[in-house]
Amino acid sequence: MGLRTVLYERHIAAGAKVVDFAGWDMPLHYGSQIGEHHLVRTDAGVFDVSHMTVVDVAGGDATGWLRHLLSNDVARLEAPGKALYSLLLNHGGGVVDDLIVYRTEAGYRLVTNCATRRKVLLWLARHSQGYLVQVDERPKLAMLAVHGPNSIALASEALPRDCVEAVGRLGNFESLEHDGWLIARTGYTGEKGIEVILPGDAAGELWDRLLAAGVKPAGLGARDTLRLEAGMNLYGQDMDENTSPYAANLGWTVSWRDEDREFIGREAVSQHRQQQQRGELPVLAGLVLEARGVLRGGQRVETDRGAGVITSGSFSPTLKQSIALARIPSGSASCQVELRGGMVPLKIVKPGFVRFGKRIFE
Repeated sequence: MGLRTVLYERHIAAGAKVVDFAGWDMPLHYGSQIGEHHLVRTDAGVFDVSHMTVVDVAGGDATGWLRHLLSNDVARLEAPGKALYSLLLNHGGGVVDDLIVYRTEAGYRLVTNCATRRKVLLWLARHSQGYLVQVDERPKLAMLAVHGPNSIALASEALPRDCVEAVGRLGNFESLEHDGWLIARTGYTGEKGIEVILPGDAAGELWDRLLAAGVKPAGLGARDTLRLEAGMNLYGQDMDENTSPYAANLGWTVSWRDEDREFIGREAVSQHRQQQQRGELPVLAGLVLEARGVLRGGQRVETDRGAGVITSGSFSPTLKQSIALARIPSGSASCQVELRGGMVPLKIVKPGFVRFGKRIFE
């Protein structure tokens, strides 16, 4: 038996197929992965993401510490309620993990991946020496993500009434705090929506209220195809400790605004940036298979500039064709993959593929 979120029994009651995910018993789907995918693209679905790691950071050196620790610059978060996406880099410029950092009334909140929990907590502890910071994991918090074109309207029927108006005004990568809850718009599906981080003992009631309002449960299977359609990276597949942000379509997460900011991995990623400008680093590109077949992670592809590899691939329920992210040589103009004993051409596009339910590539 793996770890279980506080909503586990509700998942079982909803008919979930439960699978192991990084040591957690999590719902893969509730009967139809494709149905749940379409639900989020057309209406509203709720994901239990309470398995993710939540860490609060406070103390007099919190800002300076995070400016040293992260690729992006938390100095950009000028007031509580702002958030940004960032990377933890190692000294070689590889990605230890990706995360979202929220500026809160008390300091900062980090939300990182569950599969990297132990590694990240050790990394934070190791690099906090000499800083006046309090770093507290919050394992008793739960987290729900409600996404889809009708998500905010339906979620507003389930949220505390005195925060509904403020939630409706939230912009992208903004959040608000309300009686121990943090409600944000920092999604992973390519649809509008909100994430709610709240005490675990309140999560069941919120789940029930969301379902009563017409939101349907969605599992990790749909979450993966949704994020792939949106062109969003998955840690451990599209990037890892041996991958530079500049080879993962994530150079934008490295802030160079402050020339004097010394952050972990700076020297290495500075060199990577120069290599990218010279076309010496591979790129993370989008691939579209216009013929029949399914692209899968790990498949080798051949381009006019040399070989590459698919990092994430699947059938796109929205587009009804197979799509992938692949690391290929810079400047590649053509690409093909072996399927059914023959080489089949692939279309190279800029990630992603779908936004707000619509195809976005040419």
